[in-house]
Amino acid sequence: MTKPKVFITRRLPDEVVDPYREHLDIVMWPREEEPVGRQVLIEQAQSSHGLMTMLTEDVDEQILSQSNNLSIVANMAVGYDNIDVKTAERLNIAVTNTPDVLTETTADLTFGLLMATARKMIEASQYIKDNKWENWSPLMLAGTDIHGKTIGIVGMGRIGEAVAKRAKGFGMNVLYYNRSRKPEAEETFGASYLDFEVLLEQADYVVCLTPLTDETKHMFNKDAFNRMKKEAFFINASRGATVDEEALYEAIINKKIAGAGLDVFEQEPISSEHPLLSCPEVVCLPHIGSSTMETRYKMMRLSLDNLVHHFQGKPLITPVI
Repeated sequence: MTKPKVFITRRLPDEVVDPYREHLDIVMWPREEEPVGRQVLIEQAQSSHGLMTMLTEDVDEQILSQSNNLSIVANMAVGYDNIDVKTAERLNIAVTNTPDVLTETTADLTFGLLMATARKMIEASQYIKDNKWENWSPLMLAGTDIHGKTIGIVGMGRIGEAVAKRAKGFGMNVLYYNRSRKPEAEETFGASYLDFEVLLEQADYVVCLTPLTDETKHMFNKDAFNRMKKEAFFINASRGATVDEEALYEAIINKKIAGAGLDVFEQEPISSEHPLLSCPEVVCLPHIGSSTMETRYKMMRLSLDNLVHHFQGKPLITPVI
């Protein structure tokens, strides 16, 4: 029997991919760091039965509607805003993602980013590298306490709950806003549900972990930052487009908020000329929320397992639709 053709949009380690060649005719984009070109993606999608995509690929209506043999897109990410899910559903094309396997890893990074921002860790490291550490002074690179403060989590999904667990270890008061209330999170972490605007006004650390949707795009705008405390920090480990970056920049330089820690941006990658990089109060990371060897290998294998299950007629492991 002819094996279904699957195109993988980024080069993955042979040790991960090779075992799946028994079941799939795998074609891989040959570069690890460079995204596949749009035209190549279109051509490969048209000749493939399945795609394994990264969050860098825009799998839109054009690609889906022109790919007559395509029956599944396995996205190696929790989010799937890079895929036109409505069109995929209309065309009966399955979509999968990789939840759960990266929950704890992303929560580690999120809380680490919060700590690095509050305690000026990156700035302090650069201070030594620039040979500026000549003396000690009482308020040299003085940051802000984390323990005992109030964290406001916007998006209490799996990662949000994992961040809440870490916050409780620091004796933090946990507030959250979500589309629906989470009674288990309230009981387990003592989390208090608040309206979005009220959370912004009360939290010392506002952490964005909400998915990107039409409703959440630019939900962190000028009004949102104006509502926050002047001593508060904004942390984003979700999607960059949830934030109006111009409004965030203005809030930082005008001292409306104390600082920000960002792992994601509206247009990625950003350059060294990005305005937010000029602010010492901002810590910027290159979208590494789930970037550990262990977790990325799990994400790769889960995506490939979903593809195999699909073509073998088995239930998908982590279906989006």
